Amino acid sequence: MPDLERDADRPDILFFPPILLGGTMLLGFVLDWLHPVPLLPPTAARLIGGTLFVCGGALAYSAQRVLRRAGTNISPNQPTLALVIDGPYRRTRNPLYLAGMCVCVGVACFVNGVAPFLLLVPLVALLDWGIVQREERYLSAKFGEAYRVYQKQVRRWL
Repeated sequence: MPDLERDADRPDILFFPPILLGGTMLLGFVLDWLHPVPLLPPTAARLIGGTLFVCGGALAYSAQRVLRRAGTNISPNQPTLALVIDGPYRRTRNPLYLAGMCVCVGVACFVNGVAPFLLLVPLVALLDWGIVQREERYLSAKFGEAYRVYQKQVRRWL
């Protein structure tokens, strides 16, 4: 029998973030493979792409460590157990999604094609509308004034 109370204690996101981000990168890769249109010199594309990929991975690792240390869940499909406002959460309310976008842009650069870059626009819109705004409503309802104060002090992205 499902635990309805636990199921209600989570944001009503439309997409599981790793699937949205990974699917977008995969689609960009396939579209570029079908119709390659390079944007940058290959060496620059690889250097920029690799750097962004590593930076995004480091940010994701840092954000996950802070969440684990606070004793809260990382997956948005599970309840948030604590309001985390330290580590990378001091600078952005969404370091994991920012890290995911950094990885996506890094992959787009590394692939070096128009298609992956064009997919970034709908990706950002879906990420913001289908995940971030819904999580913010959930966190505001769950943590009340403490979360609203945090929202005023820390920007959503950068």
